Amino acid sequence: MQVILLEKVVNLGNLGEVVRVRDGYARNYLIPKKIARRATDAALAEFEARRAELEKIQAEKLAAAEALNGKLTGLSLVISQKAGVDGRLFGSVTTMDVAAALAEAGFAGIEKVQVRLPEGTLKAVGEFPVQVVLHADVVTDITVVVQGQLA
Repeated sequence: MQVILLEKVVNLGNLGEVVRVRDGYARNYLIPKKIARRATDAALAEFEARRAELEKIQAEKLAAAEALNGKLTGLSLVISQKAGVDGRLFGSVTTMDVAAALAEAGFAGIEKVQVRLPEGTLKAVGEFPVQVVLHADVVTDITVVVQGQLA
């Protein structure tokens, strides 16, 4: 299926590009989230009429992400979990836990899908690098410090 991208998508294309994607990806993800529209003649004409407006919206989203990046850069986030004597956690720290800790720290707009754990879930006490994807072009690194609580 051919779709028109209404915003930049990583590894797919930029705003306004007509790309070919699998039918399920378009129907189940891109179109419902209003990231893309089906590439028909009418949709192409409407897109060209609204192009300046959509580019302005994308520029505003990018500026907001860069402003948030300035606040997040160098952030050290402390999460307490129950741990054994040897420093291994009972359970693990997931993207949901990191997003919840960020919300408590005052960054409520960050969702768990924006948090990337390069080494997988955190299963031990210590400091770990975590990436937060604020925009397709803006990725920031934060440090998550996992502290153990004796059970």
